[in-house]
Amino acid sequence: MREKLEKLLNNSYSPYSNYPVSCIIVTNDNKEYNGVNIENASYGVTICAERSAISRAISDGYKKGDFKEIHIMNKTDKIGFPCFICRQVLIEFMDDDTKVFLYTKDKMEVYSLGELTPHKFDKDSL
Repeated sequence: MREKLEKLLNNSYSPYSNYPVSCIIVTNDNKEYNGVNIENASYGVTICAERSAISRAISDGYKKGDFKEIHIMNKTDKIGFPCFICRQVLIEFMDDDTKVFLYTKDKMEVYSLGELTPHKFDKDSL
């Protein structure tokens, strides 16, 4: 998975932050969906790698609970966690026990989505 993520980093469009991020989401039937961050001069239009990948999967018909794991890599030496907008989107479509693999070139850490989002805002919050 690390090699795929490293190669995918090359597709990132990140001229403003110079912080390339790649993501691969794996569905329960082992299909993989890729995503990269795509920046914009109007920063609010920027899309993160995680949302890029999940959008592709949802567009293909996958639903909440259809996801086994998510792999995220950045191009620095420091583990990068999903931003809180991405965490909110992941809450919408993934279960608490979904594994979140975070990579750099040399390191990997694994969390459950529940560990990254201990106080969720979801349908039960409405």
